[in-house]
Amino acid sequence: VLYFCSRFSVKTLIDRSCFETIDDTSPEFNNFAAILEQILSHRLKGQITWFGYESPRSFWDYIRVACRKVSHNCICSIENMENVGSSRAKGRAWIRVALMEKHLSEYISTALRDYKTTRRFYEDGAIVLGEEANMLAGMLLGLNAIDFSFCLKGEGLDGSFPAVIDYTPYLKFTQSSDSISSDEEELRTLGSSGSEGSTPENIGPPFITDENSWYNKCKRVEQKYRLALEQKGYLEELVRLRENQLSESVSQNKLLLQTIEDMDLAHKMEKEQLEYIIVELQDQL
Repeated sequence: VLYFCSRFSVKTLIDRSCFETIDDTSPEFNNFAAILEQILSHRLKGQITWFGYESPRSFWDYIRVACRKVSHNCICSIENMENVGSSRAKGRAWIRVALMEKHLSEYISTALRDYKTTRRFYEDGAIVLGEEANMLAGMLLGLNAIDFSFCLKGEGLDGSFPAVIDYTPYLKFTQSSDSISSDEEELRTLGSSGSEGSTPENIGPPFITDENSWYNKCKRVEQKYRLALEQKGYLEELVRLRENQLSESVSQNKLLLQTIEDMDLAHKMEKEQLEYIIVELQDQL
């Protein structure tokens, strides 16, 4: 579910950037930051102390170690920020700085390539250890085209509150016409640049630019079909997640009912014992 959410969140960010500047007040960015934070925090191992206790970690502890090989990285500047104290707040500041520097994809790719460090910080089954992580790093490349503007002293860096994802915008995602036209222009540019070195025999028919042509209509239908297919997969994952949560809640409810019954029985036995003691004391008096 988090992987599908990340794909839709990147699309909504790119779509929204066609109309306004993305900053801390943008709900699309807040959702994207929460999704990325939960992906990097999924099945993160705790830190074992000298006394054998396991203390919780933040994803910043992993990024701080795995991304030091990135050239001109912002690790030291994040560590030295005065208004950012907790580890979670530093991780949130890093997400914003990496987006403004247009290096977020490079950070994630470098961290994932350090497989030894990643295995040391994450348990089996973590998202960053799966195949989806590499595809996520590729999707983040599209964010390099957006000019972000963040304030590193806002409430979004408060590390005392967990990241909360709003799933409702991804239940039905509609791409704007401006964003679709920009995607088509990008595909057209890539197609023309890839055919520059081809021979005259390999040159195909000219690209049809008429919006009312059958070719463009088929491309739009295909794009809508792929988007609907992605939404279908996302909804299926969301339903599967909710079913698992429901089964866990039912089992916990059964345990609680059994605990209440045991406590009620113990209370009755204790009450009977106290009544018997009272009767004995009355007889003695």
